Amino acid sequence: MPQRIEELDALRGLMLVWITCTHLPTILSTYVNQPFGFFAATEGFIFLSALFTGRIYFRIAERDGYGAMVRKLWTRTGKLYGYQLLLLAFAFVIEAPIAAHGNRPAVHNLLDFYFSASHTRAFIDAALMIYRPPLLDILPIYIILMALTPFAVVLGERFGWKYPLTGGFTLWLLAQFGLRSFVYHVQSRIFGMQIPLNEMGAFDLWAWQLWWLVGVWLGVRWAKGDLRLDWVKQMTIPAAAVSIFFLVLRYAQLDGILTFGKFGLLLDKWDFGVGRLIDFTAVAVLAIRFRSVLRPLAIRPLVMLGQASLPVFCVHLLCVFFALTLMKNDPIIGGWKAIVIILASLLALLLTARVATNRRAKAAGNRATGSKLRTPPLLVTNRG
Repeated sequence: MPQRIEELDALRGLMLVWITCTHLPTILSTYVNQPFGFFAATEGFIFLSALFTGRIYFRIAERDGYGAMVRKLWTRTGKLYGYQLLLLAFAFVIEAPIAAHGNRPAVHNLLDFYFSASHTRAFIDAALMIYRPPLLDILPIYIILMALTPFAVVLGERFGWKYPLTGGFTLWLLAQFGLRSFVYHVQSRIFGMQIPLNEMGAFDLWAWQLWWLVGVWLGVRWAKGDLRLDWVKQMTIPAAAVSIFFLVLRYAQLDGILTFGKFGLLLDKWDFGVGRLIDFTAVAVLAIRFRSVLRPLAIRPLVMLGQASLPVFCVHLLCVFFALTLMKNDPIIGGWKAIVIILASLLALLLTARVATNRRAKAAGNRATGSKLRTPPLLVTNRG
C-alpha cells in the first residue's frame, strides 16, 4: 500500500470542514459558499478522492493483479452503498416522522417526494439510487463512479487512456446540451418512470464523471511515477490571472453588479460548466506551485478528517439534518445557537475521525500480528 501524503489528507479534511460549514443552515454558510471563485469544496473533494482511488488501486493491480483491484474496489463500493442505505434509513425513519408534524419545513422540503409518493416506492427508488433526496444525492454519484472505475483503469491501461478520457469528455460535452434530460425522457417512455427529474439529484452524473475520470487518470500516472509537475512553474502567471478574473466575477455576482443570464450555464455547479473546470484548474495550479506555503495547514486534526473521509462525510450529513430539525420555522439559525451548532458539528467530525483512526490502527496491528504468527520459524542446521 503506497504511503499516504499527509498534505493531501489534510486538504481533503479541509474540504470536509468547508462542506460542513456550507451545509449547516447558519449565517456562516453565506460566507463560505464559493468564496474563492466559481468552485466549491465538492469539486475538490471529488477530485482528491478520484486521485487517491487511481493511485491506491492501481498499485494494488500492479502488485496483486487486476482481479484483486476489482474485488477491492467493489468491496469499497459495497461499503459506500451500505452507508447510503443507513443515511436513507435515518432520513425516512427518524427525520420524516418529525417533518410530518408540519413545523419543520426545511426537512419536509428535503423529503418532498417521500411525502408525495408512497413511502414504499420512495424507499425502493432511493435504494436503487433513482430517487436522490437533497444532501443525499452526492454519495450515489460517488458509488456509481467508484463501481465503474475498474473498467476505466483496465481500458486505459490496455488500450490507452485516450479512449476513456475521450469518451468521458464527449459525455461531459453532451451533458452541457441536455443529455441528462434526454436520457430521462427516454427512460420514462421505456420503463414508465414517474419520478420527477428534479428528485433524481442535483448533480449531473453525465457531467461529473469527467472530473472523476481525470482524477483517476492522474492518480494512475502518479502511481507509475509519471506525474510530472515541472510545467506548473511556467503556468503560474496565467493561472493567477484566470483565478483573479473568476474571483472578480464571483463577487460582482454576489453584489448584484453582474448577472450572467444564459451564460450562467458555463458556471453551473450541477452540470459542471466549463468555467468551473477552468477556475478550479487555475487555483489547483497555484496550490501546487506554492504548496510549501500551504504545507503548515497539514495539522493533525485535518489529516485525521481526510483519512477518515467516508464516515466523517456521513456524520456531517447527520449534523446537518439535526440542525435543519432545530430550525423549525426559522429561515436560518443565528446567534449563540449557530455558534453551538457549528462547534458541536466540528467536534462530532473530529470524534468520528478519531474513532476511525483508532480502529484502523488496531486493525493494522492485528494484521501485523497475524502475519508474524503465520511466518514459519527459520530452520537452523547444525553443521558442527
